[in-house]
Amino acid sequence: MASGEYSPSPVPWVREEVEHLERTGTGLRGRSVVLLTTIGARTGLVRKTPLMRVELGGVYAAVASTRGGDRNPDWYANVLARPEVELRDGDRVLQLVAREATGAERSRWWSLACTVFPSYVGYQSRAGRRIPVLLLEPRASDG
Repeated sequence: MASGEYSPSPVPWVREEVEHLERTGTGLRGRSVVLLTTIGARTGLVRKTPLMRVELGGVYAAVASTRGGDRNPDWYANVLARPEVELRDGDRVLQLVAREATGAERSRWWSLACTVFPSYVGYQSRAGRRIPVLLLEPRASDG
């Protein structure tokens, strides 16, 4: 992933969680979170976002919930524009490639995400949109 100037989130709770994650490797209040690093689609700046940890077999789900808001989070546009992302899970830093899950695959991952973090159910009911689920996967080997 390209490096560049880091621009902290203007949202206080996001900034606080990112700082805590980088300092300790764990989420605030014992939450199971990972740290997604993207490049801003418009700005080109490095952006960092805490996400609930939803992982299965080395693949991570990034749920674009915005806590049930009516629009997708900014990181979603960043990932669509530049799908190569970095993910920190505890002490592990992974280089992954994102793609949007659809159909039955999305349904399976949504179900897993709601099991891991039941608040997603309420987020979906008030969102007024279908919350996207992106899968973050290891890069394919050049072989």
